[in-house]
Amino acid sequence: MTTNFNLLRSRLENEQKRLNGQLDQLQANIRPAEEREGSPFGKREEGATETLELEQRLALEKRVRDQLAAVEHALHKFEEGTYGLCESCGQPIDPERLEALPQARRCMSCKTQQAKNAKGKFSPG
Repeated sequence: MTTNFNLLRSRLENEQKRLNGQLDQLQANIRPAEEREGSPFGKREEGATETLELEQRLALEKRVRDQLAAVEHALHKFEEGTYGLCESCGQPIDPERLEALPQARRCMSCKTQQAKNAKGKFSPG
């Protein structure tokens, strides 16, 4: 299978635009406190609802920012001429992996090893 780097770069650029639009939309949807509807159950419930909504929005925003950072990193690797090479071992990343995940940083062997190492760090005892 031949890797079409131009197509992958185009997909990454489109994803970058989509994620930037999503971030802009999240920022635009922040309502000032005076615009929020009041709760018939009082300030305590209203505060809890606002806190939950804020936590959910911040979690979504973080996920979008993380995805955007990965896409921008991949685009930067195009500029450096290192796109498609594993950041751990330096070997070419399988074209099928890049097709599925154009922003992949590691080959499957190194990604598997990284996951095993991370799993070991968090196990109790």
